[in-house]
Amino acid sequence: MSYAATERFGMESAPGGLALVQDLLNTIGVGGPSHPDLLQEVRPAQEWLNAALERWAEATGAGRPPDIALTERDLPRLRALRDRLRAGLNHQNPSDAEPARPGPEPTGSLRLALTSDGRIEVHPEGRGARWITSSLLGEIYDAQQNDTWRRLKICRSEKCAVAFYDRSRNNSGVWHDVRICGNAVNLRASRARRRQLP
Repeated sequence: MSYAATERFGMESAPGGLALVQDLLNTIGVGGPSHPDLLQEVRPAQEWLNAALERWAEATGAGRPPDIALTERDLPRLRALRDRLRAGLNHQNPSDAEPARPGPEPTGSLRLALTSDGRIEVHPEGRGARWITSSLLGEIYDAQQNDTWRRLKICRSEKCAVAFYDRSRNNSGVWHDVRICGNAVNLRASRARRRQLP
């Protein structure tokens, strides 16, 4: 299984459980019919979710996730969560930031358990979209504690907006692919500068 939403853009997934968050962010529709919004209809959303949760469980050792059958009612909730996360990540680049859509704040529940060897395990709780929200918020909390959250970014190219994990040493990446998005932006800026020359 794979993180299909992220891989369809030719990108490597974020490490560990943060890849599930990145994959949700990359369910957006970009570039017309070749990259549709995977959360627009139940069937593609269910296919995405099944594959992503299986990959997440494998990557994190979380065990088999519950069977979740998405309904039409779940899709707006998942899209709202995705939009809220994207807006939060865009605050890293305030000029690109779009305000989060109004609505209830996404909430979830996590159960903490002490293992026999003294470690704390975190388990998402809830049913359906609520369980998904709980697992995503748990991964975000873990990434914030491990200081990897700041490396999950939204490509600065207006036509792209793909979520990527910045693996640069100094965390300075702004494009998901410098050769594609960065080159186009730099070329436009260069042409604009040349037009201004006498």
